[in-house]
Amino acid sequence: MDTKTLQRLISSGESQTVEFKESFGEETLETLASFANTGGGIVLIGVADEGTVKGTHTGRETLRAWANKIAQVTGLHPVIERTTLHGKSVASLAIAESQLKPVAFGGRYFKRISSSNRRMSEEDITRLVLEKVGATWDEVPEPRATLGDISPGALNGFRAACNQKGRRHIPARDSAHAVLEKLGLLVHGRLLRAALLLFGREPQRFYPSAVLKIGRFRPGGVIADDREIRGTIFKQIDGAMEYFRERLQTRFERRGEPAREVIWEYPLAALREAVTNAVCHRDYLDTCQTQIRWYDDSLVVVNSGRLIPPLSAQALTLPHVSRLRNRKLAEMLYYAGLAESWGSGTLEMARSCAGSGLPAPLFAEEQGAIWLTLRGADGVGRTEKNKPENSRVKGRVKSRVKSRVKSRVKSSERILSLVAATPGITAAALADRLGLSVKGVEKALSRLKSAGQLRRVGPDRGGHWEVIKTQPDPEIKK
Repeated sequence: MDTKTLQRLISSGESQTVEFKESFGEETLETLASFANTGGGIVLIGVADEGTVKGTHTGRETLRAWANKIAQVTGLHPVIERTTLHGKSVASLAIAESQLKPVAFGGRYFKRISSSNRRMSEEDITRLVLEKVGATWDEVPEPRATLGDISPGALNGFRAACNQKGRRHIPARDSAHAVLEKLGLLVHGRLLRAALLLFGREPQRFYPSAVLKIGRFRPGGVIADDREIRGTIFKQIDGAMEYFRERLQTRFERRGEPAREVIWEYPLAALREAVTNAVCHRDYLDTCQTQIRWYDDSLVVVNSGRLIPPLSAQALTLPHVSRLRNRKLAEMLYYAGLAESWGSGTLEMARSCAGSGLPAPLFAEEQGAIWLTLRGADGVGRTEKNKPENSRVKGRVKSRVKSRVKSRVKSSERILSLVAATPGITAAALADRLGLSVKGVEKALSRLKSAGQLRRVGPDRGGHWEVIKTQPDPEIKK
């Protein structure tokens, strides 16, 4: 190492890849193992913590003894050099990232975080082992499971979806055992983890945190509603979409007579893509649940796991390659028609939002998780601070909010829209969606029935609504 490089390293101070030691010892071995498990680095012997050059007395035999000690204890072979700076000798021990991670020191494993060594967790070690053997988490056999833990109904539903999509034909005559073997989910008589997440009777018995949680947050951090969705990842996707269909606001747009199109507060295609991506690509080694946080102005999906290099949050908004954290889950979701294999899901999400007049989705990688934010537009699902600055637009937004709450006409129109989209919706659910009282909604329903615009089919409990005509009640003055 030349003196300029050494001086630059010392001036920059200790970091993710540089460590100072006044002398060679056990801490040096720990740091070398930590560097090897993370991204490589250099230990400078003869430099104090604050960067003062103390120097070290090293001859050729001393350096050889260090190299032997490092190899015996850690199996590593760093590049060792001596450099003179200000008349004092400094030894540099440079180690590259190991291709045989994890590297142990004293029976323990360490990783480098900022300028310190941290002991690795079991999850960290597992990730490194999987990376070393070229496997993903979901491709590992689950020793606790048997074929009795697989739901025949879930497997048959998947078989039907595959045959309908035509991406993987599964003969009806094939047994569950044969299907799982052909799909590569049963290897040498042992079920893979993916099989239990996809078709298990009780996946959470094996993986308690493999749960999807949805919360509706009102201003002030008040949780107005929440739902925990368990079961297979197919059930989690379907359960989330059912939740959104029950609670999202809708409106109708004319597409010529007599056709009308239902416009959802957030496009269902984008929501399905977001949920599918979350359950498919999450880091199941992490004990955090997948969360969907629904605010007045946005909907945020928080999913454990960092992006796999070279992917970045910015890259997700552009055409990009597909990097899979869970290969088997992604493969089965592709066969079922819920995912693509081209890395185009985030772009489809953006197109769906644009088609509904919404801003493009935002992606961020923070706190060991991926954060996806869908934003409302045109006053729907916005806070005051996020409303457009144009005063004329502000006036229209305020007018819509006010009329939705106070005007009988607007209330009637919205009730008809919601009922048309969800015929089984209750008065209480309508009240929650419209921001009205249950009594007020019941009066509006009675008025619409009297006007011949709405009728009840079946009993109050278990029946449903039917929209007879879509024009506003003529008896109500605008």
